[in-house]
Amino acid sequence: MGRTYFGTDGIRGRANGKKLNAAVAMKVGQAAGRHFMRGDHRHRVVIGKDTRLSGYMMENALVAGFTSVGMDVIMTGPLPTPAVALMTREMRADMGVMISASHNPYPDNGIKLFGPDGFKLSDEDEEAIEAAMSSEPQLAEGNAIGRARRIDDARGRYIHAVKQSLSADVRLDGLKIVVDCAHGAAYSVTPTAIWELGAEVIAMGVSPNGTNINDGVGSTALGAIQARVVEEGADIGIALDGDADRLIVIDEKGQKVDGDQIMALIGSQWAKSGQLRGGGVVATVMSNLGLERFLQAEGLDLVRTKVGDRYVLEAMKAGGYNVGGEQSGHMILLDHATTGDGTVAALQVLSALVRSGKPASELLHQFDPVPQVLKNVRYETGEPLDAQSVKDAIAAAKGELGGTGRLVIRKSGTEPLIRVMAEGDDAVQVNRVVDDICKTVEDAS
Repeated sequence: MGRTYFGTDGIRGRANGKKLNAAVAMKVGQAAGRHFMRGDHRHRVVIGKDTRLSGYMMENALVAGFTSVGMDVIMTGPLPTPAVALMTREMRADMGVMISASHNPYPDNGIKLFGPDGFKLSDEDEEAIEAAMSSEPQLAEGNAIGRARRIDDARGRYIHAVKQSLSADVRLDGLKIVVDCAHGAAYSVTPTAIWELGAEVIAMGVSPNGTNINDGVGSTALGAIQARVVEEGADIGIALDGDADRLIVIDEKGQKVDGDQIMALIGSQWAKSGQLRGGGVVATVMSNLGLERFLQAEGLDLVRTKVGDRYVLEAMKAGGYNVGGEQSGHMILLDHATTGDGTVAALQVLSALVRSGKPASELLHQFDPVPQVLKNVRYETGEPLDAQSVKDAIAAAKGELGGTGRLVIRKSGTEPLIRVMAEGDDAVQVNRVVDDICKTVEDAS
């Protein structure tokens, strides 16, 4: 069925816009609440949020929706997305909600839903909730209306949990680490957790004011942390996004280390220590061909999925894998979390740094990426990918790249864009192939 609200990662859009406003949020609460009210126990939902100004409005609307159908609400305040998933399981809640638009600018917001197991919802669950949003809610009566309360120790619980993900014999003493929290949900917990493990922490992006989340800081705006790492003579930099489910690392020279290199490091390290399950790593179609070749040389597989960490997770669960992620920095380590967790992944990187005794620039350069080019083409109407001219251009490009490269063409799940990605050993060829397809798409739209 078609979807009006849910996209590749919950519901996301401009706060107070047509797709996402207080009325919509209340409907989500009512529909999702009813969907997860199973059994005769007192039902509860955990709600967390990042630091956006609109988070207050969205939180109150969701509380109204859930309580109106008889579900109790536990509010945590600003907390990373993986912490909400953790709290949902720990508190035996029936579901969890994270109010966040992740790496988007502050005017946007979103709603991510988790089941009682702490995992993001299936397509079937989301479709059932969306269908229920168009029906009259079954409201609770009298003393069956839900209650709401705020808890104060959620941050401490999460800090304890992420520290437990690190082997007891690993200390971070002697490391100088720049931690950029994007003025987002991890502004308090991640610097504290890393400091408690012994490191000297230089925190930035830790002064949220409601409108500065992801503004010139964080994993999608790396210039500030790259300069800071070099300026401070730090050993490494850790950059998170607004809801802290994404990680990008900066080495001591100020160079970016993306999710592919992080997956290569953790996957190979865990394989050597006997921790890796499934015989490989799960990533999306956007991960670099260099990662695939590196893993093959290590005797490991790379399983590719559609873009979106939820699809990575589905493949991990189906195949028994415990390491997966995206080039953009979502890292899912199922031994320690049920969803992407930038802080947990950062601690695994820091553990490897301590054990190796190598500088970050050497340790984190696991493979040489092959030339990869990604361009976006905006279209106004129609379905450009259905045009015969575009199909012919794509077929010609695949033939030219042959068995030495890859081509990925897809529609964006959130914007009217066609994303064109190609990679191969010949950079000139890769650029030409992408430009040819982009021009054909533009002419067809």
